[in-house]
Amino acid sequence: MSNKLEVKSLTVAYADKTIIDDVSFGLDKGLIGCLLGPSGCGKTTLLRTIAGFEQPAGGEIRISNTCFSSARTLIPVEQRNVGMVFQDFALFPHLTARDNIAFGLHKSAEPARRARIDEVIQLLEVRDFQDRYPHQLSGGQQQRVAIARAIAPRPEILLLDEPFSNMDIELREQIAREIRKILKQDNMTTVLVTHNQLEAFAMADEIGVIQNGKLLQWDNAFDLYHRPACAYVANFIGEGVFLTGTVLSELAVETELGVITGAREHGFAPNDQVLVLIRPDDIIHDDNSSLTATVLDKAFRGAEFLYTLALPSGARVLSLAPSHHDHAMKEAIGIRLEIDHLVAFE
Repeated sequence: MSNKLEVKSLTVAYADKTIIDDVSFGLDKGLIGCLLGPSGCGKTTLLRTIAGFEQPAGGEIRISNTCFSSARTLIPVEQRNVGMVFQDFALFPHLTARDNIAFGLHKSAEPARRARIDEVIQLLEVRDFQDRYPHQLSGGQQQRVAIARAIAPRPEILLLDEPFSNMDIELREQIAREIRKILKQDNMTTVLVTHNQLEAFAMADEIGVIQNGKLLQWDNAFDLYHRPACAYVANFIGEGVFLTGTVLSELAVETELGVITGAREHGFAPNDQVLVLIRPDDIIHDDNSSLTATVLDKAFRGAEFLYTLALPSGARVLSLAPSHHDHAMKEAIGIRLEIDHLVAFE
């Protein structure tokens, strides 16, 4: 099966500055993809290029196996059948929620038009406020109307530009899960742009980490966290630290915490010095352990504390512990390594 969306060797440049550098990825129908990275990394430019607002300097964008963008081809935005939800939602202030949703369906026959409007109003749970104007709606309600308007014409691709940035931080992950459920019900192929990895994890099937216009890894959330392709991805996704280690074999590295083994070969030679990724959930608090570390800092997270610990060498690690283990600053606590994967970098 060919991908619904294919981005092949895409390069976008302004004057002599390259913004997107040889990016390739694909997305099958009904999947939700996310472009994840810090501000200024190029992810919004990539989204705008998929939408048709920018023309590539090289490579191409194909939708349902038709080339829509290349250095020689640029199908206009209005002919792409691509829906886009902007960061500020861009609702028409003089139209009610229902009329905003109806806007993209003006070419449809009236019975089909009315049926689709009612369908997306039910899908996005807009019915209770469908007759209100945008200024009478909360941020979450405006978001639902904006997404309903974008998916009403059944676009081939839906693009979401930082769609949760106007939401309360506490609600973003919950809303992302709700929107994911809605898009899955409508089998909508979607590309999301965000700098927030919790939103990406809650919503996306596949995630691309972008740095300085380059796509470093396109993968699912589990593999990004546990099998990062490079040190930048390992550092950017989740929390963790790097410990120096000495390679014993293709599957084992010796560290200050003991020998770490994995099921996948790391590619280094015996005696090579490497950096080993240690996540907070790899360090277990154990009062009976002979290995101790000193509490340097702690952050209360409800069910858990996130401890910053100093090892005897002075190296620091992070550890998650149940919050009833409330240790004092500078206290020495027992720890042990519980890790079933080996991620090492040069």
